[in-house]
Amino acid sequence: MTRQGPTVLDQDDLKWIATTSTDLNSILQQISRYSDLARRHKGEYNYIDLLGERVELAAKTAQALFDRVTSKILETTIATSKATPPAPPHSPFTVLPPPVPSASPQLATIRTSPVEEAISKLTAAVAKVTEAGKSTAMAATPRTSNAPIPADIVVKNAEGNRELILFIEDEKEVAELAADMLVDEGYRVIVVHDGVAALKIYERIGKQIALVILDFFLPIMDGDAVFDELRCLNPKINVVLSSGFAEQSKISSMLAQGLRGFIPKPYTVEKLLAQIRSTLDAARQGLH
Repeated sequence: MTRQGPTVLDQDDLKWIATTSTDLNSILQQISRYSDLARRHKGEYNYIDLLGERVELAAKTAQALFDRVTSKILETTIATSKATPPAPPHSPFTVLPPPVPSASPQLATIRTSPVEEAISKLTAAVAKVTEAGKSTAMAATPRTSNAPIPADIVVKNAEGNRELILFIEDEKEVAELAADMLVDEGYRVIVVHDGVAALKIYERIGKQIALVILDFFLPIMDGDAVFDELRCLNPKINVVLSSGFAEQSKISSMLAQGLRGFIPKPYTVEKLLAQIRSTLDAARQGLH
């Protein structure tokens, strides 16, 4: 009976690699986006700091992937070498196989080492599981978490019994009025006035946010740019756009990419609440 060699990666390793690879891909997309913004808006905002943060995070994530994979390969190689029986102490002679014909006399047959074989198998496994992880992430409906929200993030009606909404609006009076409307209905609300601040909050507590209401015209980054960044963080994010002057072509493009709805300004409390409720109910039922 042939002895089965040790497995390079177990199921937990594959899941971790798939998740971490997906995270790294999102970080690299953010780096590309911030680089483009830095070129187009020189001097308007310190995008270099944002780029530095993303690059540092990408480096740490890539290093973590490398460390985990190589440690598993080394463990497997050591286990394999220990399990291989030693050669007989006295071999009267050695039989060599006949030479393998080659089109070029300069080409030689190269036998792969156990480490190289493990790397080859690992690469194929990681690619397969990473692709499966991406498909799962795309198909899954975003879930909210009950983890505590950091104290530095202000939540209106923190003890409310309805979903948490991130409201992005640069006009403070409009934002406060709309937030009060939502609070009166039992929603919990976080109000921010620019896209960069909103992205930082979503990076920290995105799993707890059920819906984002996004104004189109914002300082630093317009709504379509913020929407792109949010989708990098969560491809199935629930975002409703709110604007009075957004170009129809841009709205259509955002809808094609997964925007859940559009509320033209000025809006009434009835229209706002109806759009929010229908979006959240549809997401819960998996209709998006």
